[in-house]
Amino acid sequence: MNSKFSYYIELAARGYVFTLITVYGSGKLLGGQFYRRGVLPEEIATIPLSEVGGFDLAWTFMGYSYSYILFIGISQLIGACLLLFQKTKLLGVFVLMPILINIIVFDAIFFDTYGALASAMLYLFLLFLVLFLNRIRVLEMIRVLLGYGTKFEDELKFSALKTVGFVFLLMLLLFGIDQFFVNLLGH
Repeated sequence: MNSKFSYYIELAARGYVFTLITVYGSGKLLGGQFYRRGVLPEEIATIPLSEVGGFDLAWTFMGYSYSYILFIGISQLIGACLLLFQKTKLLGVFVLMPILINIIVFDAIFFDTYGALASAMLYLFLLFLVLFLNRIRVLEMIRVLLGYGTKFEDELKFSALKTVGFVFLLMLLLFGIDQFFVNLLGH
């Protein structure tokens, strides 16, 4: 792939994830996400707990602790900002990946609609794309972390990494198909 084209693809992926994750992180800090303790919508507050839907229950639970909201929102903003800079972009990817995996699992389990799930999966895919486009640096980081000497078999390790990445993406696709049919046919 043309290195200039790869560069623009990576910049677009990083910019897109930065923009949307910044919106979500800021929304948490500014009160736009979650039902906060003491500020529950009346239609939610009057429903018996056993009858509350998954979305409202999850949204209420997540909003219970302002410290938790701050932790998540600030973590998202830090990870997003790290994506902006060439020297910190991989650190940003590694900060955001567990956050996005948690969001994907959370959305798949608690929500009845899948727009947010699809968005989170797209952001995660774009982070994997950034890793792929920087695979030489990533392999070098792995080599250093695992304590390999300077004679690191790049092709063998890249092949294994590529296989794991491909299998993980297939598993995500299978999970999406599975959840589509689970919701289409009912629980």
